[in-house]
Amino acid sequence: MCGIAGVLSSEKMDGGKLSAVLQQLIASLKHRGPDDNGTWINASGTVGLAHVRLAILDLSPGGHQPMHTPDGRFHITFNGEIYNFKELRNELERDGVPFASHSDTEVLLRLYEKHGLAMLPRLRGMFALAIWDEKNRRCFLARDPLGIKPLYYTTRGGRLAFASELKALQVSGFAGSQLDAEALVRYFQMGSVQEPHTLLADVHCLEAGHYLIWEQGRCAKSCYWRVTFTSDEMSGGDAVETVKQGLMESIDAHFVSDVPVGIFLSGGIDSTAVLALARASGHHKISTFSIGVDDAGMDESAPAERTAKHFGADHHAMRLNAERGGELFARFLSAMDQPSVDGFNTYAVSAFARQGGMKVVLSGLGGDELFAGYKSFDAVPRLHALNRAAHCIPLAAGIAGWALERNFYSAKLRRVGSMLRLPPTVKNSYRAFRGILSFHTAKLLAARYLNCSYDSLPELPNHHIKVEDIRNAVSKCELTLYMRNQLLRDSDVMSMSQGLELRVPLVDRVFFEKIAKVPASLRLRAGKQMLLDAVPEVPEWIKNQPKRGFVFPFEKWIEQQWGQEFAAATQKLPFTNPTWFTRWAVFMLDHWLERSAGHARAAIV
Repeated sequence: MCGIAGVLSSEKMDGGKLSAVLQQLIASLKHRGPDDNGTWINASGTVGLAHVRLAILDLSPGGHQPMHTPDGRFHITFNGEIYNFKELRNELERDGVPFASHSDTEVLLRLYEKHGLAMLPRLRGMFALAIWDEKNRRCFLARDPLGIKPLYYTTRGGRLAFASELKALQVSGFAGSQLDAEALVRYFQMGSVQEPHTLLADVHCLEAGHYLIWEQGRCAKSCYWRVTFTSDEMSGGDAVETVKQGLMESIDAHFVSDVPVGIFLSGGIDSTAVLALARASGHHKISTFSIGVDDAGMDESAPAERTAKHFGADHHAMRLNAERGGELFARFLSAMDQPSVDGFNTYAVSAFARQGGMKVVLSGLGGDELFAGYKSFDAVPRLHALNRAAHCIPLAAGIAGWALERNFYSAKLRRVGSMLRLPPTVKNSYRAFRGILSFHTAKLLAARYLNCSYDSLPELPNHHIKVEDIRNAVSKCELTLYMRNQLLRDSDVMSMSQGLELRVPLVDRVFFEKIAKVPASLRLRAGKQMLLDAVPEVPEWIKNQPKRGFVFPFEKWIEQQWGQEFAAATQKLPFTNPTWFTRWAVFMLDHWLERSAGHARAAIV
């Protein structure tokens, strides 16, 4: 796991200035790779690549990046892990390809040399990468199928600049300062920035499952993989066996490492299943990490400790209250790349695990999205049915929606109102459930921040999700809108701020393609029953407790101890009785804007 960056131009750049910019990029990404760093500039001065390294596979200098093929044609900077790199390497060696290291980076490089774009469907892992072809003067950028590793890019000023974090492009002067209106509206609506947008109009996030080709100043982007459910016919027993086999394979793959691998243990079903499967796969002496909080209704430290003891893990627990949380909060704000209503929990447990000597941890993230762990799997189909029925009555949906949108007391009713005023798509029904603000309120706030009129804001697209089963549609929304744009992004930024690699075995392309064949009626049974059937080792005290996860008592902390920090944010809201996460969203955006103003500068190349 690492950080990558690069600058490309169709014309020669000043060598000294380009070298200085690459060093700026390295400095801004150093936390992602404290073990090593490197740069490469081609002879014609049109390409510069940068890399910071967190050594996980092949700890020797042989894993240094940027890396190149022996003939000097291909050069790579790569962030992530390829879990099936040994199998791919063996295949290449049988074809006579020599290797100088034991790293997955060199396997990627030689695989691209041999197969080009066709290598992408063969990769099992998480990745964001750039490969420069010196002969054809072409750069290839790609991101993993499910969006675990981020990759940001801009073509502002006629050059291509890319990096693992948005703030790296800001600090180096490539990003510009103009806000993206659509991104801002969606941020207020959903609590996170939705790809391919960023909050900055000139910078884009390469979407999950996409690659980009840059050649002579022109970019061409293509999709190579997307979330698709196929739902084959199968019995309940076959479905359980399919899921269990897929889980075991994924857990084994995610333990590929030359350093110890730990586990974040929340006390819930997903992380417990990961620990149970790890033990069943023969992995022992596993370190687990959890956080306890000063709220009995949210504290899962006791069941987590009991579970760790049950499976013989070396457990580590951290106690967190408002005072200690406040101390961590300032550092969390510094680590933020783009604002969201999440991330602090991951920051806290990542810092704790890194202090405990870990460089790699597994998380149970993804289980709720794949096995119906959220209330959305029941609520969204009901909302969607209501929405479709209301639209069958002329003017009824629009009139009711207008009235509900202006309800001053209920955020939920305001969101339902926006749903009724928009086309009756599953996505709009989903946003009414998962969102934090109504579309109407989000536009009001965005207009204030953009200093423009409400009516001048652009219309946002309303894409349909085409799946036969509406619960699969909800699963797709959770995977592509919530998990991808909030959970995975924050998990990457916050874990890497500590130099910690976070792996997610339930968010794995091969695993997904296997279980996507299981009918929704079996896979999405209430209470994550399919996951429990596939992992019977999950103890009863975990099965029978209510879902909580790594959640903190933010509402109590804001009201009792952190109120002064959030007072200004509360005053900006165009309604009374705001939720804690609404105030959080405004506060985080304000802090990000203040910090971004300090980054405003022009690139020196």
